[in-house]
Amino acid sequence: MGRLLFLLAIVALVYLLLRAYRKQAPGRDQAQGKDQSIVDDMVRCAQCGVHVPKSESVQAGGRNFCCAAHRDAFRH
Repeated sequence: MGRLLFLLAIVALVYLLLRAYRKQAPGRDQAQGKDQSIVDDMVRCAQCGVHVPKSESVQAGGRNFCCAAHRDAFRH
């Protein structure tokens, strides 16, 4: 009976250690170089409708564009 309790205690300890390790280990996305903390809103190009990150869009007249060429084409 004592050996059974000792074995259960060892199994529980290993389980808790593995669980703690998995919480500290980087996730699959971080291992691939992706950072989940950086999130950018997507905006739609007023000319062609393509969605691009807001930080990469070209803005003019309160509208968002995927590139300068589409901005210029929309103006004319």
